[in-house]
Amino acid sequence: MLHPVSAAPRFHVPLLAGIAAVLALTAATAHADATLDKVRQRGKVSIGVLVNGGPFGSIDPASQQLVGWNPELARALAKGLGVEAELVQVQTATRVQFLQAGKVDLLIASMELNPDRAAILGYAPTPFYRVGGTAAVRKDSGIQTWEDLRGKPVCLSQGSSYAKPLTADYGAQVQGFKTASDSLLALRGGNCVAAVHDSTLIHPLLRTNAEWSQYAAPITTELLPAPSVVWTRKGEADTIAAVDKVVQDWHRTGWLIATEKRLGIEPANPLLPELQTKFQAAAH
Repeated sequence: MLHPVSAAPRFHVPLLAGIAAVLALTAATAHADATLDKVRQRGKVSIGVLVNGGPFGSIDPASQQLVGWNPELARALAKGLGVEAELVQVQTATRVQFLQAGKVDLLIASMELNPDRAAILGYAPTPFYRVGGTAAVRKDSGIQTWEDLRGKPVCLSQGSSYAKPLTADYGAQVQGFKTASDSLLALRGGNCVAAVHDSTLIHPLLRTNAEWSQYAAPITTELLPAPSVVWTRKGEADTIAAVDKVVQDWHRTGWLIATEKRLGIEPANPLLPELQTKFQAAAH
């Protein structure tokens, strides 16, 4: 017959291990739910938005309110989640840190999906847009292709995903600036031969702003075309599921296409009708 003291460890070790596993699973679940629970409890979601000017995001001079594509999507997302929207203006160089540090709950900040970002952040898998990089250059620069930038200074935003292919694939000498506006000013000041930013920023600027009449975007292919997604912190499964459901509804109802038209965004993004067809078919 075993002594009670010697029998105790055999009984309690697996029991304690089981309890520890349950506690670990509970902690992981609590972490995954933390953002969505917090948002619902306070009735408000904080969304970081990038406002570079133009139809994708700007500040209304009369009301000082954030307006345009990114802010409208942020407000619609909050409505879809059943809470109020708190919009926080972020910069390209610091938007990831704002999300990771908990200064915002989500990001709709002209930040396209790529492996480096997906390694450190979570995201809703259904994209709401597709964007690539475009180069603004002087019309008399002679630049026609990405290869023409080899060995030449190119301005972009700090933290831009375009820096890597510009240096590795095309041999450009990239110069990072705090904001897209600073980068574009540097181009006009002659500090670089091109400024590379999202096509959604460059095309409206060159088309509508008389101050840019001497500049063009002659390179026809986009750099790193990638889907635009709503970003979360890593591992927030419930938040991701709730956000993705809202984005899918945007496609199914045609709200994104209607918003693009209403804001005068051109050319129309071919991804939107593709995804509308997909999610409408899935609903039947």
